[in-house]
Amino acid sequence: MTLTRRSLLLAALSTPLARGALAHDRAALNPTEVRVHPGLAPGDIYVIPEDYHLYHIRRPGMAMRYGVGVGRAGLEFKGGAVIQRKAEWPSWRPTDDMIAREPEKYAKYADGVPGGPENPLGARALYLFRDGRDTYYRIHGTTNPETIGSSVSNGCIRLRNEDVMALYENVAIGTHVTVV
Repeated sequence: MTLTRRSLLLAALSTPLARGALAHDRAALNPTEVRVHPGLAPGDIYVIPEDYHLYHIRRPGMAMRYGVGVGRAGLEFKGGAVIQRKAEWPSWRPTDDMIAREPEKYAKYADGVPGGPENPLGARALYLFRDGRDTYYRIHGTTNPETIGSSVSNGCIRLRNEDVMALYENVAIGTHVTVV
């Protein structure tokens, strides 16, 4: 059998210490260092949407696991990407698709929202690119921490602001992200 990232990730998830939590188990969404398959590359990020967890591989066999909120059905991001931009207190503008889908909610923000505590991207944002192009998906903070552990966003992966701030400090430009 060929050893791939996907097979390593699936093996890691079969490890009891790395297995995810149910959304209603709020304590399981708190940041926790967990054991993972030692073949996962340090620095990489893996997101398991159905478990509402993001794993940042810190060193061989160990990861920091964060609870996340993810995209609702039909809007979720899947596959691989690379972080090519990072921002503190980023500004935000809904995509044209978001405005078209829900104009009553998003049209008023068509000119954008400056960064700050009321901005939907929260305290930090990691911008996901694929083949050198912006996907318009982000790993970011949230002004609604109660949404962690649910599928309610327009596709982005959201963390509590304190968690995205910690992740931001430990992630470099060029980090590989896989959402399974």
